[in-house]
Amino acid sequence: MTIPNDLKYTKSHEWVRVEADGTVSVGITHHAQDLLGDMVYVESPKVGRQLAAGEECAVVESVKAASDVYAPIAGEVVAVNEAVTDAPEKINQDAYSAWMFKLKPANAADVNGLLDAAAYTAVVASEAH
Repeated sequence: MTIPNDLKYTKSHEWVRVEADGTVSVGITHHAQDLLGDMVYVESPKVGRQLAAGEECAVVESVKAASDVYAPIAGEVVAVNEAVTDAPEKINQDAYSAWMFKLKPANAADVNGLLDAAAYTAVVASEAH
């Protein structure tokens, strides 16, 4: 399983990429999509919505189950990825390029409090036992 070193992660299996403009892209990890199976539906938060860190803000649904997606940090939703909404299987094809939404962080430093690749790898490993 690939866990890119340039991303940050949450214990609830979201990944976060800081973009050049200061926004953060959010998606679900390869591990999460692997557990869920074939994606059939994605519901993203509305642009303009203010999110608190840890708030349920989106839903992914697979042939096996539906799962909530949580805001990794506080911020305002500034974009949603319509391509993933229209074709949820993109998450299965490449979870780390299939971002779901972008946030303008309330505090950019909050990203530093998220898990790095090594810490997320440990979370995944602990769930396997």
